[in-house]
Amino acid sequence: MSTLDLLKPRPGLRVLVTGAAAGIGAAIADAFLEAQAQVYVCDVDPVAVEAAQSRHPALRASVADVSKREQVERVVDEAAAALGGLDVLVNNAGIAGPTGGVEDLDPEQWERTISTNLDSQFYFLRRAVPVLKESSDCASIIALSSVAGRLGYAFRTPYASTKWAIVGLVKSLAVELGPSDIRVNAILPGVVEGERMNRVIAARAEALGLPFETMREEYLRKISLRRMVSVDDIAATALFLASPAGRNITGQAISVDGNVEYL
Repeated sequence: MSTLDLLKPRPGLRVLVTGAAAGIGAAIADAFLEAQAQVYVCDVDPVAVEAAQSRHPALRASVADVSKREQVERVVDEAAAALGGLDVLVNNAGIAGPTGGVEDLDPEQWERTISTNLDSQFYFLRRAVPVLKESSDCASIIALSSVAGRLGYAFRTPYASTKWAIVGLVKSLAVELGPSDIRVNAILPGVVEGERMNRVIAARAEALGLPFETMREEYLRKISLRRMVSVDDIAATALFLASPAGRNITGQAISVDGNVEYL
């Protein structure tokens, strides 16, 4: 096998991507489909799920709230049945959560952020790992964390707490699942260009009493390369981790962020 061949995931790879009807998840699902993988996605938005299936007739998909354990279990069971097993789990689903000082945060918003961003990853892992252990293709788990999983993030404590926890989960599972030939890694996106980031910048600007453009420039000044990353940058990293070229990479928290220096 040539070096270039090592960079390509095996055709027919069975992949489940959570929260994948839009944004980073959709870009990852699209990339795997382009690489001739079999892909199953879930998302809480039924309209987005229908649109994703319209764009990609080969895509299998279902509607699910990933914070609900019974719905997660249904998704994993349906995905494994539809694909004939699983080789890759991409734990992507998550929300931005609230912005504000810790003393002003609504406890219900805190709990929703924890359940959507962190509990969901555990629910998927708990159900999917036994299926991944049956894979003969060096199974892989890819968890989406964030640059906020390696840096402190004032006024975004619920979100940052979940993203740090995901890194700990990944590093622990890499040790636990290595003997079963299952690799576990985290991708830490930085400032990702798009509508979701615009909403985050707007909320932070409001919390600090600053204009949107001033806040946006402040974000860019914190990045060594002075630019945001794209969803395609994140998708390319996921493909690499699921390819033969990544077969000895596990337990890593890989930043794709242009080197965000501080938040």
